[in-house]
Amino acid sequence: MVIAFFVALAIVVGVVEITVIIQVGQLIGFLNTVGLLLLVSLVGAWLVKRQGLGVVARIREQRSAGRLPATEVFDGALILVAGVLLVIPGFVTDAFGLLLLLPPIRAVVRRFVSRRVLREVEMVRSKQWTRPEPRPRQYVPPENRPPPPPTPLPPASPPDR
Repeated sequence: MVIAFFVALAIVVGVVEITVIIQVGQLIGFLNTVGLLLLVSLVGAWLVKRQGLGVVARIREQRSAGRLPATEVFDGALILVAGVLLVIPGFVTDAFGLLLLLPPIRAVVRRFVSRRVLREVEMVRSKQWTRPEPRPRQYVPPENRPPPPPTPLPPASPPDR
């Protein structure tokens, strides 16, 4: 199910990207379109590197202060996603990648994803971690209990020669 979703998403994104590239190519010309795609990818790669190094510095700062750098790690993951979107040729993915490089947009995405994950965790916890009621134990008097299994004999030692 998940694989089918991603395959369908890749097909839809590919069709949309090709359509937008053709439209832009008709407006500004083929070479200008290719040049613009390359320029956006190069500037995006530079921005991803710069922001990624900033996140690494903040992670080190949080760890040296003894705090858990959860926000910084999540920002690093979103910057990685932005880098992947910027590497994929196309204007739509570049636009989403550049948006993810803006800290306020990352904060909104972080809040949305954390709420969604917490909701899923609560749902799994409520379904999975409930214990069934234990079966009541019944008393069996000693005379009615089955005899214990016989204890096995130790293995015989080999004869001395």
